[in-house]
Amino acid sequence: MSSDGEVPGIYSPPPHIAARIYRNTASRRKSSAASSRRNSMSSHHSGRSTRSAHGGPQSTHVAQHLRRASIIQDRKDKAANRNAHAEKVRLRAALNKAAPRIVTNSEERALAAQQARERYLAQVKANCAEEVKRSKRVAEEQREKRAAEHLKLKEDMEERHAEAERRKALLQANQRRARTVSLTTGEGRRATTYVWKPRHDVEAATIIQRAWHNRQRRIVIQRFLALGLTVEAVQKTSFEEVGALLAREDVLSCTAKMLKVCGLADIGDEDVAEKTAVRTFLSTFLILGHPAQVLSKEGEQEQDLVSKAKELLLSFNRIIEESPRGSTLTTQLAELTEVYYSFQGAFRAWKAHDSSYLISNMIAQFVALDGIWQTVKDDQDGAVAEDYKEGIQQNQTLVLVRLKRLAGPEKAIRMIKDAIRISRKARKNKESTLDSKPRVAPTSDDTGSIAADLPDVVGPKGRASNQADPSPNAQDPRYPFLRLGASDILPDNRTIIHELMINKEYKIDLEPRIEKRETVIEDVKQALQTSLDAGTGDVWIPAIAELIHDKLLGLFLKPDNLLRVLISETLDPSMIKGQVENGTFSYEKFFSFMGSILPKLCSPARDPEVGELVSNPSQHPIEHLARIYFVVNLLVMDHMNFILMGNAPSILQYSDTWEQREFSKRLAGGSPAKTLRWWKDAAAKASTNESSRRSTDPPSSSPAPIKPQRIYMTGLVDLALAAEALQPEDVPETLELDFDRLTRMRSDTLHLILVASILLTAKNLLRRDVRSLWKNEAQKMWDLPLSSPPASFVSIVESRYALPPTTKQQLTGTITRLLADAREGQANHPVMKVLLRKIQTHVLARLSASSAEERIRTSTTATEVLGSGGMPEFVSRIGDIVQELSKVADVDRSSHGQWYDQIVQNVSEEAGHEA
Repeated sequence: MSSDGEVPGIYSPPPHIAARIYRNTASRRKSSAASSRRNSMSSHHSGRSTRSAHGGPQSTHVAQHLRRASIIQDRKDKAANRNAHAEKVRLRAALNKAAPRIVTNSEERALAAQQARERYLAQVKANCAEEVKRSKRVAEEQREKRAAEHLKLKEDMEERHAEAERRKALLQANQRRARTVSLTTGEGRRATTYVWKPRHDVEAATIIQRAWHNRQRRIVIQRFLALGLTVEAVQKTSFEEVGALLAREDVLSCTAKMLKVCGLADIGDEDVAEKTAVRTFLSTFLILGHPAQVLSKEGEQEQDLVSKAKELLLSFNRIIEESPRGSTLTTQLAELTEVYYSFQGAFRAWKAHDSSYLISNMIAQFVALDGIWQTVKDDQDGAVAEDYKEGIQQNQTLVLVRLKRLAGPEKAIRMIKDAIRISRKARKNKESTLDSKPRVAPTSDDTGSIAADLPDVVGPKGRASNQADPSPNAQDPRYPFLRLGASDILPDNRTIIHELMINKEYKIDLEPRIEKRETVIEDVKQALQTSLDAGTGDVWIPAIAELIHDKLLGLFLKPDNLLRVLISETLDPSMIKGQVENGTFSYEKFFSFMGSILPKLCSPARDPEVGELVSNPSQHPIEHLARIYFVVNLLVMDHMNFILMGNAPSILQYSDTWEQREFSKRLAGGSPAKTLRWWKDAAAKASTNESSRRSTDPPSSSPAPIKPQRIYMTGLVDLALAAEALQPEDVPETLELDFDRLTRMRSDTLHLILVASILLTAKNLLRRDVRSLWKNEAQKMWDLPLSSPPASFVSIVESRYALPPTTKQQLTGTITRLLADAREGQANHPVMKVLLRKIQTHVLARLSASSAEERIRTSTTATEVLGSGGMPEFVSRIGDIVQELSKVADVDRSSHGQWYDQIVQNVSEEAGHEA
């Protein structure tokens, strides 16, 4: 027992020792400044105080409880902070999700990459499907080929077994022989040598026939080899010589026999089928020996044809080389048959593809020859018709024979008839269904006296028929007459005769002058109204009345005609002038008289215009007076057209002399300076072209001088066929009357090369033959104005073929550049430059042809030349340009030949002085 009253058996150690003994190491946490408060001053103080208060192990319980509470509180605070942070993140994510999404560049690129990947995978899938299809087809062909070979081998083996069995039976049948004494000498052994003999006559005949057939095969093979037909030999020989060799009868017959020996089943009993098969086989030598002359391009179809031709010749040569003693193997024959049929199918497909183009070319050549004949057949003065007739008939016969071979006799004749009918219908001028003959037209007796006076035939008498001063002076007493003369819609006499010389059926056309007439008449109306308002309009009313008086009197040829007398008395200029000066002139009486007289003078075709003028008069007298002036001009135009229609032959008899006299007045004793400058430029260009053409000739060859005809045609082609706008100072004096025609030709040329460039680009991008005819598409593009967007031209191409996106983008870009050049009146694009140069060269070659044979040759080959150049759709348009320029050249040289001769002489003298 203890004297201190402590419980017996329990001894408490000192506090510092108890703290060491009872320290719980398992419940200790790792030191962490963020999660433990063991190192804090409060923890130390609480632990020390607890231990000092209790002084025993029980003090550790309180300390642990406090630490546990602090740790739990720490964790609650951290959890609260995490929950608050998570709530902020959730709110921010919700705001971002609710905000409108903006696609970044990276997302766009990712989307584009995904689309490109899908397109690529689709393309790969399509290619794989095509490859799988082709592989299946090849495998099927190989399977069928092996099956055929196996069948042939099986039949050959069975035949051999049967032959062996037959020989075995023969040996067994002849093995027994009579017993004889054995002979030891060599003669005895030779005498008893076994000799096989046929059992009956049928077997002997079979053996003889087999031997005879083998010999015939050897003879046929030897004769074919003697021809020397190999690809190497054909390549060393010219195309014409090879063609002549293959057309020989002995070559055709020998090849036919050789094909029969090879067992080709296409050789039938009919002569046509046999010749077709022989020519098809012989064409392999031409295709492989001269591919440039036979094949027009290097497309997929042509490459397939060349490869199959190579296979056919290799198989054929293998049979000839490996067949022993002229006999061929069954397997090799089967292979040759298969290769031959494959080549025959490819050859027929290629021939059908080109036959349509060849047929269209031949029909176009035949129609072009017919057009030439229709142009020159009415020539009565010279021997042009006789010169052309024989050459045209010969060329048409050649074209017809070739066309019958390709299309067949009946179809060829039918196609030619249809084409000629359409061509002649298009060439024939459309006659108006309305009667344009004036009601006061002169009879044949009346016109007989006017044929000698050329100006009176062409135009009415009066001031309006003369050329007006372009800038009249307002102080001039004749100022109203000059201003009204400038508003005349009728051309002058010189222009009418010039157009009549070019076109014998020329008629004055009102449509091109409508716009100009409206502008000038409006100007005259304003000038007249201004003068009337200012009180100085006394001279205008008599001037208009006098012009109308002169124009209406020009419609009559007999001076005693009642209408002529009535018009002369009622519209007397002096009487109207006096009425205006006295103030007694009445617009109502004047308009009433014109409304009653015009229906009696006009033609039935002008009844609507005259009826509109009479029934619906204008409220303003000045406007109604201008309308009357216009209707009178219409009547004069109909009268002139009627006179031209009946008196054109008599007018043309004196046209050259009259034009020479008028041109001399135009020069006023001077020299045509612009014509001289134009001739020198044309001569320099013709010399440059000739030098470039002769660059390939030997240096020793002496160049011939350039003919004046060549120089003239070079200058004329430069004036008519160009992309830039034509300036008046560039036109020579001799061609001033053709200024509007040359301007129109330049505009048509620019439009032509634009459409041809678009079509050629589309054909190249789509890998189509440039000679293929896109006539409908060309016409649609021709009808589009230059202001149309590129999408309009692309849509026309898409209506024929589906355009991939890349091809459509490339075509759109090219069309944009082409349209930009065309709108600026230029041809800077390389394709437009090339096409323009080809057109100029072709037209110059046709115009410069000196002989009838050369003109016929250039005309008949126009379709082929322009088709190979990428312009088959514009053969007819270019042909029309050539014909029009030819007529212009003929008229110009016949009227101004003496001035051209003087220019040629002056240029030659200048060249001689410089030399």
